[in-house]
Amino acid sequence: MINMTEYEEKLYNEGYSFIGGCDEAGRGPLVGPVVAGCVVFPKGYKNELINDSKKLTEKKREQLYDIIINDALAYGIGIVSSKEIDEINILEASRKAMILAYNEANKKINIDYLLTDAMKISTLNIPVLDIIKGDAKSVTIAAASIIAKVTRDRILYDLDSKYPEYEFRKHKGYPTKRHLELIEKYGVFEEYRTTYKPVKNIIDRGIFKKKG
Repeated sequence: MINMTEYEEKLYNEGYSFIGGCDEAGRGPLVGPVVAGCVVFPKGYKNELINDSKKLTEKKREQLYDIIINDALAYGIGIVSSKEIDEINILEASRKAMILAYNEANKKINIDYLLTDAMKISTLNIPVLDIIKGDAKSVTIAAASIIAKVTRDRILYDLDSKYPEYEFRKHKGYPTKRHLELIEKYGVFEEYRTTYKPVKNIIDRGIFKKKG
């Protein structure tokens, strides 16, 4: 079994006090923003239920979201819109979302070390360690992945209320067969990522959602 606090314990032993974890949700979807979370737990914090958000049910993520916010010394959320994703590309948008989340958390507590899920960030004035599959290896990154995923899902539920015919509640904007059928039928609108190939193909063929 993976020790989800191994990285944090090592850093506490090296003298760091406030370790942030960052992760994002929503790189793959065709619609909506990319969202990042940043979480700082008290020294020695453990919670065996916290894991990579992709390994948890939606109900469990929602429950853990409240627990994380309650237990964290600080947390932040960064959101980068589909328009900006198209302008700067999804990698840079994901990086920006993490920096925004970090900045938000850092207002509440002075983070002295940042762990990220495989994202290199060189612009901060603290050390940053990018860990491959970090959301499955670090409790802090895993918690950030839950904050990011729940926040993004809620944004998609709002979009679902506005455009129920697209069934966002079911596919969360990912390019499933059903979602591709629906944009073929109804067209795309402004929250879609125009640089993503399936969306670009629809735009090139002039299929837009009718206003009103």
